[in-house]
Amino acid sequence: MNTTNPITPASRILVVEDEAKTRASLQEGLQLEGWSVKTAATGDEAISVLDGEICDLVVLDWMLPGRDGLEVLMHLRQRGKQTPVLMLTARESVDDRVAGLESGADDYLAKPFAFAELVARSRALLRRVATGGGHLLRCGDLQLDTKARMAMRAGRQIPLTPREVDILEYLLRYQGQIVTREMLERDIWKQSSRFSSLDNVIDVQIMRLRRKVDGEGAGKLIQTHRGQGYRLAKEAE
Repeated sequence: MNTTNPITPASRILVVEDEAKTRASLQEGLQLEGWSVKTAATGDEAISVLDGEICDLVVLDWMLPGRDGLEVLMHLRQRGKQTPVLMLTARESVDDRVAGLESGADDYLAKPFAFAELVARSRALLRRVATGGGHLLRCGDLQLDTKARMAMRAGRQIPLTPREVDILEYLLRYQGQIVTREMLERDIWKQSSRFSSLDNVIDVQIMRLRRKVDGEGAGKLIQTHRGQGYRLAKEAE
């Protein structure tokens, strides 16, 4: 039995903060922690990033020009995305904290805060993502047990190679979102440069995985988005 560690893709953090100095400071500090960091200054900018890209964590200020942080959070959850959100706010009342958490925030940090505490809370939320909240990942009638490294579709076991299990786990962790070849090359094949492209190898592996997962009349879960990458989702999505 293969007992390799679970897939832990490089963490991508979106910092949403309207105050320029604070935004730049957070970006620099989080990058020094080894994370990839994007920023947005308004709620509309944040929504544009979240709708078009994969993020592993959102550090979200409540008070924003235009759409505020709560509206951004509600938009994210209404789209079915479970990306963890750490809310930052000067609001200190219990009612405000409850409103944020009930709208889908995963954690709450009141301003002013110590940067070390923000890092600690961010690490905790990212660990939760990396472990998938458990060892069973599902999409429709597809299930992957990441501990046993075993996949099932409609109660039928799917024989997969170790590499196919890695790819399927990655697609399941990012289900509903487009996964590019570059992401697979970096996080599955552990290639940090594109000097020798693995596009053909990746395409063949995806083709073989699709035959096994979507074969025998099963609904199509693994989709190809030409020029972009691959997406795993139920057909209705």
